[in-house]
Amino acid sequence: MKNHVLNPSRRRFLQASGAIGLGTVLMPSRVLAAVTGTPRVATRKFGRTGADVSALGLGCMFDIINNQVILRRCFDHGVTYWDTAASYSKGGSETGIGMFLERNPPARKELFLVTKGRPAELATTLDESLARLKTDYVDLFFLHGMDSIGKVDKPEIKAWAEKAKKAGKIKFFGFSTHSNMAQCLIGAAKLGWIDGIMLTYNYRIMHGDEMKAGIDACEKAGIGLTAMKTQAPRQGAETPGQAALLTPLLGRGFTPGQAKLKMVMENPQIACACIQMPNMNFCRENIAAALNRTKLAATDRAVLERHAAATCDAYCAGCSHLCEPAISHAVPVRDVMRHLMYHDHYPEVDARAIFAELPADVRARLQQVDYSAAERVCPHRLPIAQLMHQAARALA
Repeated sequence: MKNHVLNPSRRRFLQASGAIGLGTVLMPSRVLAAVTGTPRVATRKFGRTGADVSALGLGCMFDIINNQVILRRCFDHGVTYWDTAASYSKGGSETGIGMFLERNPPARKELFLVTKGRPAELATTLDESLARLKTDYVDLFFLHGMDSIGKVDKPEIKAWAEKAKKAGKIKFFGFSTHSNMAQCLIGAAKLGWIDGIMLTYNYRIMHGDEMKAGIDACEKAGIGLTAMKTQAPRQGAETPGQAALLTPLLGRGFTPGQAKLKMVMENPQIACACIQMPNMNFCRENIAAALNRTKLAATDRAVLERHAAATCDAYCAGCSHLCEPAISHAVPVRDVMRHLMYHDHYPEVDARAIFAELPADVRARLQQVDYSAAERVCPHRLPIAQLMHQAARALA
């Protein structure tokens, strides 16, 4: 969440949930926990695995090495689902978690530790990740950023997962996805060997029939689901009128970001809502939302749905199976949209470095492709050409 000012409504919300005054940087959190009885986030079952995970997870795509206090705060409040990847900060995210575990060895048993790697690098990625994380195993290993089930459903990948499990290096296996989420969910539910999936899931896209069908299919198959990108930032700034659509939430004691998070967490089919918390303000606000038992009212949900409808023309819903074939897959539109979103809304993420991982020829033709066919099939009528040109300039 990106709300820096502690307005009166937000303060009431934090006080009601018990988050204000807990574990200040002036008092060691372990001492404070003993004094106050630090409230802990609830847990949920992660699919058929039998594992319990915290309903709120910590996304670790920021400078973990120099923000150890955030790990401590999350751990003390029971936010023990920690998500990282070999590529985050070029391994620095995993290294930062390893520093925490080296200093706090007993914490490993309480954590549900997740990391990710690319299919082509499985032979080396996991061992390198374990070395950086200072642990013998991870609870869940994801293939990183899959956009079709065909990239997952390969005999060699299934065999690798089974071997890694047998060796005790991973407990569970699955994949993350930012693109074509519904199709990936439905496909995974048919495989029978996927334990977990991390998907983009938020108040903008959760109501679609395909998404609902995918979530239902995974629930029936016993696949644990982790939601990411719960805040659903749009490309570009909102108009004052669009922003004003969310003001009724403040009267209920929610910040807009807290309401968006609770919208996801109130779906029992989602085991964990994983959100990036790169500073203590975001950490306190998200933990407060998770601890507060006040449910969103129908009017709150309606506010978010109206806002989503009014601003959908600048939000990429990840349906790259529509736009990318329209331009003969000349450009990975969804990936570039995501990189631009990181640039615009996540200053702690090195968006340029992530963008630079795209092949040089792809980056070179961003401003050469005719995107008119892609724009015609986009359900939200995004100005794809304008956004691709903007990304080429901003991320070069």
